[in-house]
Amino acid sequence: MALPDYRGGGFVNLIASLAAAGGAAPRHPTLALLPPAELSGAHNIVFWIVDGLGDNYLTAHRPAGQFARRRRGAINAVFPTTTASAITTSFTGATPAEHGLTGWFTYFSAAGCVAAPLPFRSRGDNLPLAARGVSHEHLFTEPPLLDALTRRAIVVSARSIVNSDYNLHHSGNAERRAYDALDGLVGEVAAAVRSGPERKFIYAYWPEFDTQSHRHGVASEQARIEFERVDDAFAALLDRLAGTDTAVVVTADHGFMDSPPADLLMLEDGPGLAGLLKLPLCGERRVAFCHVQDGRVAEFAARARDWLAGRGEVRASRELLDEGWFGPGRAHPLLAERIGDLTLVMNGRYTIKDWTPGESRHLHLGNHGGATDDELLIPLVVAKA
Repeated sequence: MALPDYRGGGFVNLIASLAAAGGAAPRHPTLALLPPAELSGAHNIVFWIVDGLGDNYLTAHRPAGQFARRRRGAINAVFPTTTASAITTSFTGATPAEHGLTGWFTYFSAAGCVAAPLPFRSRGDNLPLAARGVSHEHLFTEPPLLDALTRRAIVVSARSIVNSDYNLHHSGNAERRAYDALDGLVGEVAAAVRSGPERKFIYAYWPEFDTQSHRHGVASEQARIEFERVDDAFAALLDRLAGTDTAVVVTADHGFMDSPPADLLMLEDGPGLAGLLKLPLCGERRVAFCHVQDGRVAEFAARARDWLAGRGEVRASRELLDEGWFGPGRAHPLLAERIGDLTLVMNGRYTIKDWTPGESRHLHLGNHGGATDDELLIPLVVAKA
């Protein structure tokens, strides 16, 4: 586990460089590998996130490919290394400490339940949070960065999520364009660049590499095929943008590791642990936040350490915050309740899981959330068209 770099070598700093190049005030130091001045002169800026594409994976596959030829180096993702935390940073410029979204599953007191903020549904029964009278204004508090830009802002995303509660809030007043397939993403980005004389910022997101890596494992043939498709699509995009005075920046929200079934720990097997919790586990299978019954924190911590026996660490969540794992800045007012009392930080390739009524008993082979190099390091790819 390596503490993420938020001081000039991380994803937060990349967003700061993009913000400054787009005419907004950056909330954090800009990225040393990509100063804002390198981008600000371009008529258009395209920012493309390929979900799950770790730098270690990119450098090990297609070393002469389109991404690899324009790779500038590796930068650090945020912590936890997960989509909910990183994509929210990309849309706001805020660290996880500031925006308060700390994993796929988060406890939201306003909703009275543990929920997944991206699909905006409760854990277990999988019901829309709107059914609980909760809107995105209740849970998402940071203003959209796109609204602060002096450039015309356009979001290009999959049709299935482009108008989600999460996207509606974080896209702000930006125009939203939907696609149905990878060639559709390329076409929509190219059309957005050529859609008018204004200086533009186009934010594009592709989820399928993450999907294949979760489902089949990042070492799978399916993930490799998807990576090659995206690498080829990048070349096609640059061809479509030729002569438009466009800077194209590609990165990821996190990397991946494969966790074999033998390295899965079930919370129900931990002696008395599940009975000491007042909520289901939050966060990720690699980094799980524990909300412990009042007065039972020390007991839970001792039992968990004995059971894990080196397969994971038991940390006070407040210590992780104080050490800077969630980044600098003024902490979200509800961050303490979201990260709970204790955090189970899994070592090696271990993961931990509990179950709630209504959940499908399906587990992903590929995982992320921790801070190993495979999960933490993401690529910085820069091209000009």
